[in-house]
Amino acid sequence: MERLLLVGLDEPEHQAIRARVSVPIAHHEMLPRVRTWDGQLHVESARADGRFLPVSRVVFHGIFENDLPFLSALALWGGPCFPGARGMVDCRLRLPGLLRALEVTRFGALARGYADRGSAFEAEGELVAKWGEWHCGENKERFTGTWTAEEPTLFERFVEGEAVRVQVIGERAWQFRLGGDDWKRSIHGSGAALMAADEELLEDARRLGQHFGLEIVGVDYVIERDGERHLLEVNHIPSVTAF
Repeated sequence: MERLLLVGLDEPEHQAIRARVSVPIAHHEMLPRVRTWDGQLHVESARADGRFLPVSRVVFHGIFENDLPFLSALALWGGPCFPGARGMVDCRLRLPGLLRALEVTRFGALARGYADRGSAFEAEGELVAKWGEWHCGENKERFTGTWTAEEPTLFERFVEGEAVRVQVIGERAWQFRLGGDDWKRSIHGSGAALMAADEELLEDARRLGQHFGLEIVGVDYVIERDGERHLLEVNHIPSVTAF
């Protein structure tokens, strides 16, 4: 039986999709329990009646604290999922996702380092510390001198310049100037706006999306004042609501 599973979308988005498709929909704003075996995927009923319903397709849009096992289950199932489940797994964790992206991007020369929990890192110049698995400007700080890592931490050179995002959805692509009142730029900042696209950045973002098998992807770059460009990160669930 055809059934579409929607995970992470709020009720208005769920209803908009329901009005456009003819198959039954199982909708969960939060992560549901799923089971998979031999190419079949089942999801718990939203009615909390103990039933598990067969699913033929999945649309996932959200970031949850413990969603990696769920995404891994979708990848193990191997059925049609938007975005691609394996790509979401590969991008979900900050450091492994960055390493995979650096294998592909043309703009990966930014100096980076790492420190384990409880160890001190001595900065040469101004650096940015990033830890944890949240996005949207969370869990990162600029510093000089010594940084003592309270948990595993990625470091990268702080770059003065313009932060931009290239957003790819299928065959279409846009470039945004990221805004914000401080150095932590965000697509939700007051200064965020559409801008003329850099064709080389667009080509790079498309290549990254293809590498990860993601039909939707947001790739963040920083452009130095001299025009040099650097990859910052690949977002497997980029915001699509600001514009």
